[in-house]
Amino acid sequence: MKLRLHFVVDPMGWFCISMVLFVWLYNSFLIPKLVLLPHYAEGHIPATLVVFYYLASLLCISALFRASTADPGKLAEDPKIPLAERDNWELCNKCNMMRPKRSHHCSRCGHCVRRMDHHCPWINNCVGEDNHWLFLQLCFYTQVLSLYTLVLDFCQYYYYQPLSSADFAVHHELALLRGSCFMGLIMFGGMSSLFYTQVKGILAVSFAFSLTEQMSLSSYGPHRSWQQAMAEVFGTRWKILWFLPFRSRQPLRLNLTSRSRV
Repeated sequence: MKLRLHFVVDPMGWFCISMVLFVWLYNSFLIPKLVLLPHYAEGHIPATLVVFYYLASLLCISALFRASTADPGKLAEDPKIPLAERDNWELCNKCNMMRPKRSHHCSRCGHCVRRMDHHCPWINNCVGEDNHWLFLQLCFYTQVLSLYTLVLDFCQYYYYQPLSSADFAVHHELALLRGSCFMGLIMFGGMSSLFYTQVKGILAVSFAFSLTEQMSLSSYGPHRSWQQAMAEVFGTRWKILWFLPFRSRQPLRLNLTSRSRV
């Protein structure tokens, strides 16, 4: 799997993604240290809960790294336009380059991106054709990790048995749990709202409602099923691969006139 790293030089984006990393580090180290590992050591919880939390944390940070460093679909400086597709290309009035329709110019990145949805400062990258699927994975796994963290915080305060050992984390348990709950609520609420709007736009008409511009629906042809729309975003018909950030994506063009098996 050959991956191309893409970095955006933007101090504001660096600050935003640093905040996201701080929240991830805080909960990924605090919750196991304060809740999971001590209760597992004393036999209060099974090992499955510990493994699942670390797995959710790993998938979340992997999706964040991939979404922030993946090429969103930057257009080449001298694109080769097939003769049959020239009618679907237009001139960008900002960078004076030819680009396919449904592409947009990102003023923060300084170039055009294929099927650009928006520029997200929290990943310091644009969300476009080649990393939209990773952005959806990031939203999904952040919801899973945040919700799991909130459940563990609740259980630690109201349900789990008191620990026999006492260290710094136990002595400051209430303050640490309040910080974890606050960040968990913010992340879960924000990502749930963002994930809902993203999926709703894809299922309505793939990439029809972007955060940059609302396009005409008449140019998208026949109605597609939700499997076809999601398969085109994720680049594969295999649904299990929609949840794996450890892979590369290849463009998938579906035949809208026939019903595909997804």
